Amino acid sequence: MQYTWNDIKQHVSACTLCPLSQTRHLPVMGRGDHQAGLMLIAEAPGNQEDQQGLPFVGRSGEILDKLLQDCGLTREEIYITNIVKCHPPSNRDPKEEEKKACFPYLKYETFLLKPRIIVCLGRVAAQRIISPDFKITRQHGAWTYRKDCSLTATYHPSAILRDPSKYELVKGDFDDAVKKLKQNTK
Repeated sequence: MQYTWNDIKQHVSACTLCPLSQTRHLPVMGRGDHQAGLMLIAEAPGNQEDQQGLPFVGRSGEILDKLLQDCGLTREEIYITNIVKCHPPSNRDPKEEEKKACFPYLKYETFLLKPRIIVCLGRVAAQRIISPDFKITRQHGAWTYRKDCSLTATYHPSAILRDPSKYELVKGDFDDAVKKLKQNTK
């Protein structure tokens, strides 16, 4: 069966495949341009995302918006999503069974989007998407290529909240991703 964006959204909204569905307020479907060449993937929604049903709201969202602006982009030009669509209690890392339950939704999002560039935001996303032993401190900004797509990872915007000195490093990784995206569109 060929799924549409609306089909995926309906499935996510009704999902009960893992215990997170019992504690969520709202599931958080990805959002953005369905034709975007750049896809950002984080690990899971935070508390504010859970309340609003939207990805990257609150302080991390403000940092993401600044990073995008400083790189000449807006949210409307990208697609942003999470591996897990429901908020894990106490902002803990998603459990393996939770990631496994949600992964088909991410696969369908990726299939429909067909991004040229994927940037994983944080260790958890990088370890699920790029490599299980990915070390964000050593490998951020390094590129991997799969199925006509370039993949990289950088720190999650929440890491900048904890350590503002990481901003320039993450901005550099974003700049590289935008440069690669522009090279791939010529």
